[in-house]
Amino acid sequence: MSSFSSSLLALVRLTRPHQWVKNVFVFAGLVFSQSWGNALLDLRVLQAFAAFCCASGLVYILNDWHDRASDALHPVKRNRPLASGAVTPGSALGLAAALLAAGMFLAAGNRTLLLLLALYVALNIAYSWRLKQVPVVDVSIIAAGFMLRLLAGTVAVGIPPSRWLLLTGIFMTLYLGFCKRKAESFQDEASQRAVMAHYPTALLDTFIATTMTATLTTYSLFATSPEAQLQHSERLLYTVPVVIFGLLRYTYQVHRGRGEDVARDLLRDAWLLGAGALWLAIFLSHRF
Repeated sequence: MSSFSSSLLALVRLTRPHQWVKNVFVFAGLVFSQSWGNALLDLRVLQAFAAFCCASGLVYILNDWHDRASDALHPVKRNRPLASGAVTPGSALGLAAALLAAGMFLAAGNRTLLLLLALYVALNIAYSWRLKQVPVVDVSIIAAGFMLRLLAGTVAVGIPPSRWLLLTGIFMTLYLGFCKRKAESFQDEASQRAVMAHYPTALLDTFIATTMTATLTTYSLFATSPEAQLQHSERLLYTVPVVIFGLLRYTYQVHRGRGEDVARDLLRDAWLLGAGALWLAIFLSHRF
C-alpha cells in the first residue's frame, strides 16, 4: 500500500465510520410514521443523516486530538491514528474543519437541524473534555446524543414525534450507555477510564435491569396502543417478543465483556442481526 493510500486510510479511520450506524436513529421517525415514499421528505431525512455522520466524525476527531497523549500510553487506544502518529494533529484538525463545513452545508436552510447539530457537537465536546468523568452524567450525554439524532429525523424534517417513540428512545439509549460501561468493567483496571471507579458492578447491573425493563414496558405499551394498532396493524404486537429477545441477547453479550463498542458488537452478532431483520420483516409485512 502506498504512503498516500495509508495516510488516506488513517484519516478515514480517524472519523470511525463504523460508528455511523448509530446515526440510523435519524430514520426512526420516518420508519414509524411510515412517511417514506415522499421524495422531498426522504431527501431531508437523508441530509440529516449525512449531517450527523459529519458531526459525529468531527466529534471523534476532536476527542482523539484532545486525548492523543494519554491514548499513546493505552494498550489499545495507542493504535488510533493520532496516538500512533499515523495522522498529524494539523491534518486531523484540517479534516475536522472540513467535516464541520460539510455538516453545516447539509443542514443549511434548516434552523432546527442546525441547532440540534450544534447541541450535539457541544455536548460531545463537553463529554470528551470533562463530563465523561462524572458518573451518570456521562451516560446521560451518550443517551442525549441518540435522542438528538431521533429529533433530527422527526422535528427537524416536519414529522411529529410519537410520545411512545420518545419514551422508548430515552430508555433504550440509557440502557445501551450503561451496557457500554458494564462491558468496559471487564477490562484490566489499568485500562479502564477514570469514571469506572464510581460504577460498582452491582450498580451497573441495577441500572441495566431498570432501563431494559423500562424499554420493554414502553415499547410494549406502544405496540398495543390503539393509535399504533390503527397505523401499523395488529402485526406490530408480534414484534414485542423479537424486541425482548434482542435486548436479552445483547445483555448476555455484555455480560461476556462485549458491548463496549455498540456499533461493532451489534454488527458482529448473527443472532442480533437476525432479530433486527425479523423485526423489520414483521413491521413491514402489512404493507405487502
